[in-house]
Amino acid sequence: MGNLTTNILGEQYRNLAQVAEFEAQHYQTAAPFPSISFKNFFNPDFLSEVLEEFPDLSKKDSLKFNSHNEKKLAGKGESAFGDQTKILMHYLNSQPFLEFLQTLTGIEEPLVGDPYFEGGGQHEIKPGGLLKLHADFNKHTFLKLDRRINVLVYLNTDWKEEYGGHFELWDVNMEGCVQKFLPEFNTMAIFSTTDFSYHGHPNPLTCPPDRSRKSLALYYYSNGRPAHEVNQGLEDHNTLFVGRKDVKNDVVVESPLKRFVKEVTPPFLLKMAKSVSK
Repeated sequence: MGNLTTNILGEQYRNLAQVAEFEAQHYQTAAPFPSISFKNFFNPDFLSEVLEEFPDLSKKDSLKFNSHNEKKLAGKGESAFGDQTKILMHYLNSQPFLEFLQTLTGIEEPLVGDPYFEGGGQHEIKPGGLLKLHADFNKHTFLKLDRRINVLVYLNTDWKEEYGGHFELWDVNMEGCVQKFLPEFNTMAIFSTTDFSYHGHPNPLTCPPDRSRKSLALYYYSNGRPAHEVNQGLEDHNTLFVGRKDVKNDVVVESPLKRFVKEVTPPFLLKMAKSVSK
């Protein structure tokens, strides 16, 4: 793993165990919930090759979300990964990186990666796109493990403040953004996911039409979690969107029945129903 580590990681981060020990307190005491970001975490030459492989997900067999709460694209597992992307994503699911996360976060339950990349993998947001503030789905669909950590790797070169797309972390009362990160190339954000860790990219993206916000997402799980991280009565849920207190009609919350109908109804029937209702 030594040569692979040298090829993938930035020089100052190659001793992962040392980095985790040094940053653990910073991570675990961060507001509004445990989190951290690293700049230049990866070897820039290697990450540039990963970026070169990143496809236009609008032209791939990808997951396309286009609702009031989310306008984004997501790859399906490894289907659109190039060779370098596979190397990176598999490394981030490897023993050395899992041990790094275990020490950094202080989570007691053993962590495992997700080789299926359920909900993760390659993400892309086009101009005008967004992802409203939310708490993440908390169970892996078929592994039935508890989601504990998100790792986000941003791939956007020469990204300007005016382009927007900031990744925001909000307080539990949804009264204000406590931290936000510009999605610049070679920035990695890590945070603990609970039913109360509200985060997202809530404002429409304003980058030029020929650009998009690209990222890689990895999620990590454990068998069991502390009770205080769970919203009682919602022990197994999908994404929970929440509105900002100062923004009227910030999110649209679907009833559980309506969401269930959408999930089980074939797409062509949904399209027919929409056309009839117009």
